[in-house]
Amino acid sequence: MDLLEYQAKSLFRQMAIPILPSQRIDNPADLKGLKIPYPVVLKSQVRAGGRGRAGGIKFVENTIDAVAAAQTIFNLPIEDEYPQVLLAEAKYNADQELYLAVLLDPVARRPVLLGSRQGGMDVEGSIEQMQQVAVDQEFSPFYARRLTLKMGLQGDLIQSVSTIVEKMYRLFVEKDLDLVEINPLGISPTGEVMALDGKVTANDDALGRHPDLAALSGKRQSSGLARERRGSHAGGDRPHSHSKVQQSPEFDPKSKSSISNSDSLQLIELDGNIAILCNGVGLTMATLDAVTHHGGKPANFVNIGSLDLYDAANALRDRVELGLELVAQDKSVKVILVNILGSASKTEEIIAAVAGYLERKARANRHIQVVLRLVEIDADAVKKRLGQWPVQLASTLDEAAAASVSSVK
Repeated sequence: MDLLEYQAKSLFRQMAIPILPSQRIDNPADLKGLKIPYPVVLKSQVRAGGRGRAGGIKFVENTIDAVAAAQTIFNLPIEDEYPQVLLAEAKYNADQELYLAVLLDPVARRPVLLGSRQGGMDVEGSIEQMQQVAVDQEFSPFYARRLTLKMGLQGDLIQSVSTIVEKMYRLFVEKDLDLVEINPLGISPTGEVMALDGKVTANDDALGRHPDLAALSGKRQSSGLARERRGSHAGGDRPHSHSKVQQSPEFDPKSKSSISNSDSLQLIELDGNIAILCNGVGLTMATLDAVTHHGGKPANFVNIGSLDLYDAANALRDRVELGLELVAQDKSVKVILVNILGSASKTEEIIAAVAGYLERKARANRHIQVVLRLVEIDADAVKKRLGQWPVQLASTLDEAAAASVSSVK
């Protein structure tokens, strides 16, 4: 279960992780009673990534502009999700933006710390700067400090950022979380640190031990209900293109119908021959790091985002097949590493997507190797189902990365 930003920051506040003054906005009229001095930033509260590129974040200087901007954001779908809440937050002048995360490796059953000196909207394009530290023994401040040193931080930043990482880890453990992410961690010209955005993913199986998190697990409002409540939606800006970023082709592998702009995936192009398909920034970064560690060179990657976004029948399957089509467009790709972790029901959809994709490729007389990392499955049953296709199963990230690199040699 992915929390919204304002919910994640409520947990940050409990851990004394510095956050900006903010106010929840349930409708545009609430801004007439805003208690935060202008200028402020208004943020769409949806679970999808890419809010800034999609037009879901706006800076405003006065009440009139704020009400107009809020109306636009409330009526802007991001990956088919309309916000029910906005977050109004004080503006912050950051001299530098970092990326920090604590996530769970579900197979090794140990936490991993991630950090990059390049955070913000372009974090996925800064693979070479992402650093990783596995917590393989009882946690101590040594792990946090080691991450900051690997990130190349100097001076007072080593201590201040290490302290943030320690607090993130404590939150991660105390709440039985799968992910705690701060992106970006803003650094002011005076060296002050501030969590400008945050993401928290709760472990569904542990919600019984944390009623405060379970209370946040209400179903998202459907797109249709949101339209009825907000009125017809205003058209938002498409994500900006980048020389190394491509939008997904307007192709649905099942119906061949067009796909809306809000459903588009982004392909980040690199220079190798191993394509990567993952869910979540942290897992994507860890996968890229593992491939590089084994001597491989990623060709590109696609992050399909949180699996909570795919509730409709076959939605995840269609998305995975679309991602496979996208990463395989580059003729230099020799193998696709699929590392998408989720529940048993989600895993079934992933397997079906891989099988459907490879069947279509076979009919087109094109064969491509796939390495598929799955957890908590009946491996024999999966092998029987996928046995006719060029698929290798892996149960750990390290095993999957090694198999991918071996496939291209």
